[in-house]
Amino acid sequence: MQSLITPVHRPLPVEILQADLRKVCGAFDLEPMGRDGTVAGDVATRRIGFFETAVVGLDARHVSRSVRSIRQDPGEHLFLLIQDEGHCRIEQGEKMAALAAGDMFLVDSTLPSAFVYDGVRSSQVSLHMPREEMLHRFGAECTGGVAISRDDPLWIAMRAVLTKMLAEPGATTQLGEAFFCLMGAYLQGMRTQEKARPAETLLSRALVMIDRNCADSGFGPSELARRLNVSERMLQRHFQALGETPGHRLLSRRLELAHAHLGSHAQGGQGIAGIAFDAGFNDLSYFYREFRKKYGITPGAVAHCH
Repeated sequence: MQSLITPVHRPLPVEILQADLRKVCGAFDLEPMGRDGTVAGDVATRRIGFFETAVVGLDARHVSRSVRSIRQDPGEHLFLLIQDEGHCRIEQGEKMAALAAGDMFLVDSTLPSAFVYDGVRSSQVSLHMPREEMLHRFGAECTGGVAISRDDPLWIAMRAVLTKMLAEPGATTQLGEAFFCLMGAYLQGMRTQEKARPAETLLSRALVMIDRNCADSGFGPSELARRLNVSERMLQRHFQALGETPGHRLLSRRLELAHAHLGSHAQGGQGIAGIAFDAGFNDLSYFYREFRKKYGITPGAVAHCH
């Protein structure tokens, strides 16, 4: 995906880059990746439509905003963060989102947050939106941290308006209002979806996702949390009602899938290793150990019984 703005990355002492970041974005702490006290990056400002905007490039370990920082510098804005290059993992409150180039997240400056880069060079465009105006326009749906899914057609429209605002800086009012209308439509859509499925809890959604994806060896608790847009810690708390962890539920479903396939082993002629791999296991010794622990017999014994 083509970048909105060409990033700048120049070696700077972490103290200077952090001071620039605080001047533009507020009280954030910057943690470098290396021990030499330098970060390759830059913080610049520009105007996009009628939005004051920060362009932040860096290769740090992470940037964070703590409860103490919020007390010192109360949040007056929401920040629409656009990942322009590289990637970033955002943790805000109980929500988590992994951003790739083009992804957007509406950050709430009144909540603690962390932006994790792990030293990968990143460039982000941050549109500063007055919090009170946003609350007046959209209500509480715009607060608490909101991931804007690129699967929604409105994401495409919002991206197009941003690109046009950059290309035609003179058409500020009309394009700015158009952008607000698109954001409002997205937030309204979120509200409608929640009302349409009031009985669907985070736990029920997680269980459905596990059932659908258990055969995928790359699908684990961290990926489950990412798709649900929550932290792994919050996901664990919801699973406490079942007396198990997300990882345990996923393992149990994979073992059940393998057991069912072993029952039809004679008809299919598929080897035990192939069945284990198709059920989402990458480690055969682990599969054998956990299978016997759950069923009290070996996979081969189940296959020979049918």
